[in-house]
Amino acid sequence: MTITYSCIANGRAVLAELALAGGSYQEAAATVLKLVLLRAEPKTIMQMGSFVYHTLFIDGITYLCATDNALDTITPSAFLKNMKYNKNQDDSSISTLRSQVTDVKKIMSQNIDEILESEKRLNIFTDRTNDLQTTAKESQKTRKILRRRIWWKHFRKIIILTV
Repeated sequence: MTITYSCIANGRAVLAELALAGGSYQEAAATVLKLVLLRAEPKTIMQMGSFVYHTLFIDGITYLCATDNALDTITPSAFLKNMKYNKNQDDSSISTLRSQVTDVKKIMSQNIDEILESEKRLNIFTDRTNDLQTTAKESQKTRKILRRRIWWKHFRKIIILTV
């Protein structure tokens, strides 16, 4: 007994398939999948042409294999039970991708927060330097005014003393 064709299908859409020998299995497999969906039985065995199709229907997923021997039903059943449609792998890769995207978002938001904080600090420093510059200019003006006043006082004293 040889398993010549196997596939995994979701409804009537074939997700994965493998044919060991040449031949047109797709048409017969499509017919078998249609009948399996109509019956909705967990296990079915159908003969189409020279091949016997064994199916296992679990949670909307159909596991199908074709054999060339109608007498052996134990080997195809064991084969179908060992076929694995690993939902967790797809879910884990998607969840891994989502967690990576979430991590990138967190890092980006932290970077943006740090940039905003540094911008606030820079604004504070520029405000302080502007304040210092204005007070320095004001103090220079007041020094000039004080020098002029002191000079005029001395000049007046000198004029008064000379007169």
